[in-house]
Amino acid sequence: MAYPKIYTSESVSEGHPDKLADQISDALLDECLRQDPMARAAIETFLAHGVAIVAGEVSLEGYVDVAGIVRRAIKDVGYVDAKLGFDGDTCGVMVSIQEQSADIAMGVNTGGAGDQGMMFGMATNETPELMPLPISIAHALMAQAASVRKDKPSLGFRPDAKAQVSVVYEGNVPKRIDTIVVSQQHEPGLTQEEIHARIQKNIVAPVLARYGGFVDGPIIYHLNPTGNFVIGGPRGDTGLTGRKIIVDTYGGMCPHGGGAFSGKDPTKVDRSAAYMARHVAKCIVAAGLASKAQVALAYAIGVAQPVSINVETFGTETMDPQEIEKRVRAAFDLSPSGITKHLDLRRPIYFPTAKNGHFGNSSFPWESTAAAEQLK
Repeated sequence: MAYPKIYTSESVSEGHPDKLADQISDALLDECLRQDPMARAAIETFLAHGVAIVAGEVSLEGYVDVAGIVRRAIKDVGYVDAKLGFDGDTCGVMVSIQEQSADIAMGVNTGGAGDQGMMFGMATNETPELMPLPISIAHALMAQAASVRKDKPSLGFRPDAKAQVSVVYEGNVPKRIDTIVVSQQHEPGLTQEEIHARIQKNIVAPVLARYGGFVDGPIIYHLNPTGNFVIGGPRGDTGLTGRKIIVDTYGGMCPHGGGAFSGKDPTKVDRSAAYMARHVAKCIVAAGLASKAQVALAYAIGVAQPVSINVETFGTETMDPQEIEKRVRAAFDLSPSGITKHLDLRRPIYFPTAKNGHFGNSSFPWESTAAAEQLK
């Protein structure tokens, strides 16, 4: 019997200041791509008490109402009242955007990668969406928190929230949920007992009903463990695009090259190659070549083809690992232009990725496993 270990992953709500910054950056990217599918963008957002600062590089044929999109994104997650410490109608919006560097554009225009770096993707058969169980449950908790907050305002929930889930594994197999942590921002005046009961009933219980197969024995709960969570969002903590890259990916169950996703067009392999690595890993598992796969890609700026491709299957493979890698190389064009074409990435599809992670959502094109047939 394999020695049991506990693996932990976290997620944050759409109202968390870092996630809100991601959503603003991706809302702006989507508008750039609506105006011009060939737009180049690298947009960063910084949020603090009463102010949103947008900076970066954008090259496109068209016009984007930056301030208007920023305000809509802020209000969309519920920051609509100064009593919350942040209000999309009244906050300041500062903009510092310039065109993409000609030196970078020179390499990208010939089909090369927009930057150097390494990107990782993984898939595992422990959940239907082929994601690690801890991050899937954590994302589900935060999606439920956002949904119930909007459907039941009488609960007194506010937009900011975080979740963390610990799962006991034996070898590569998840066995049971060990610990759940939820911190939910709330209106003043609620007692600890009231907020604990509301979180348990309205956020935790509906999610556990979906993961009942992993409820085996008592679960340790830490619900609003500091005792009070009234001040949150950009009033309580600054927000910055790209600061939740582990939340965005696999919850620490897979390496990360360090590059963020939000606000970047598909010439930036930080984003597009990470999506492709996930797509390839998922196709490997869906094709039955392994029950767990990790794909690592690396690029040099201005160079089209990756400088390295590595496929790791952790001993779960059903054929020679070298044969799997050979099939991957033959089946997929891993250049930036090949990735963009295969996944159809020059569309305004990015705003939803900035909520509840970039992987595991079947509506995202990189989650398709239709190409798994090419690997068989």
